[in-house]
Amino acid sequence: MPLRAVVFDIGGVLERVDDFEATLSAAWRQRLGMSPAEFTAAVAAIDPGNMSETGQMNEAEFAARCGACLQLSPAQQDEFVADVWDWYCGELDEELMAFAASLRPRLRTAIVSNSADGARREEIARYAFDEVFDPIIYSHEVGLAKPDPAIFELVCSRLGVTPAQTIFVDDVPGHCAAARRVGMQAIQHRSTPQTIAAITAMLAG
Repeated sequence: MPLRAVVFDIGGVLERVDDFEATLSAAWRQRLGMSPAEFTAAVAAIDPGNMSETGQMNEAEFAARCGACLQLSPAQQDEFVADVWDWYCGELDEELMAFAASLRPRLRTAIVSNSADGARREEIARYAFDEVFDPIIYSHEVGLAKPDPAIFELVCSRLGVTPAQTIFVDDVPGHCAAARRVGMQAIQHRSTPQTIAAITAMLAG
């Protein structure tokens, strides 16, 4: 059965995302006068059940939780949330983005991302994913998150392809395993050259 679609994850794949500690945690700990343990515990309390990932906590609620758990002033809360978005969106992998664009129109290209309210606004404004990928499925918008098999079935349905006709790319081994269980061909992203070579080989084979 010929391959007809390639589905990409965002964070850690299309976006290079730096370590939270290195890019955000240390500066805010110092600013707030918190120890590493205190800051880690406060951040963990913001959304302990990952409710934002399936749309059960919206952006305003998340911001308010940041303010409450970290004891931020209103101005600090706004700054912290802005810094979180900058960290979350990371840096575009321009080589992988260009490769994905080159697959069209021969193949369909899509995104499946575990996300939070506001991600579509932030990522499309920065990186114009909507010009290369359709559909873009954000977990918080559909109430499903990887590794739930339903989210893989949903993207195939929206693409009009079967799982066997689809390549899925993610940096999380468990997400790749879940995609394989529904019949997709999955590639664990470790580096851009490796992923491009793997997709090219699958398409050639």
